[in-house]
Amino acid sequence: MSVRTTTRRRQLGAMMRKLRARKGMTLEEAGRLVGVSKATVSRYETQEGPVKWPIVDALCREYGASEAERNAVVKLAKDAKQQGWWAPFSDSIPAEMNLLLTLEDEATREDHFSCLYVPGLLQTRSYNTAVQQANEMRLAAVEIERLVDIRMKRQEILSRDKPPHLWAILDESVIRRMVGSPEVMREQLGRLLEANESPHITLQILPFTKGAHSAALGSFVILGGAEASLDVVYVDLHVGSVFMEKDAELDRYRLAFDYLRAQAFDMAASSAMIQRVREEM
Repeated sequence: MSVRTTTRRRQLGAMMRKLRARKGMTLEEAGRLVGVSKATVSRYETQEGPVKWPIVDALCREYGASEAERNAVVKLAKDAKQQGWWAPFSDSIPAEMNLLLTLEDEATREDHFSCLYVPGLLQTRSYNTAVQQANEMRLAAVEIERLVDIRMKRQEILSRDKPPHLWAILDESVIRRMVGSPEVMREQLGRLLEANESPHITLQILPFTKGAHSAALGSFVILGGAEASLDVVYVDLHVGSVFMEKDAELDRYRLAFDYLRAQAFDMAASSAMIQRVREEM
């Protein structure tokens, strides 16, 4: 099975389980309504095995899914065998990264809160190279270059005809932390200033003066689908990545992001702070 299939099937299975649970329907009840076995419905909710999109479509209708939800899930089912742009790198990409790339490939918006580094989608090549070089597991130069190439390739989603909207809130420490060298940081901060001029990017700085805030536990990303019910939260714990999709989990992170938006500087004030820090370096 290809990496693309595995990651899309994992997302598809999770969505199918979520829709059925929301309806309060058993596997047997769902199968009976669309003329398939309980085992078939169960298999559609796992990470492996082929799927038929008409059955996925029928199940979504029985679950009372909205049109946007149904279209998104059916698209996943139809595209389950397609490989993404990252297929050439798949042998050395962890499974959680494959899933992140799949979710990101489908997202209509991404909400980032970063308290350590600039979000990957906004990093310059030299900045990301410095980040990779700081890894506690020393990497060969060729391996670092490969990882940087993947990061740069990811950024192409921002130049699509219909790019996702990226809303990034950065703790002030992110723009003040010296990554690489003063030259690297000046280039990176310049990239952030350019990004904040894009109609598809909103960038805010959360200043130290705001004190304690609602995301003291760390960085996170909310990957948004066509409807809020398709959202997924991604948290990189360094020792492993976590994906959260339960309503209570999503509500917690959405609320945290709303508070952060309210506490952070607006776009103009954020750009002014970035420019001041850049001039100091």
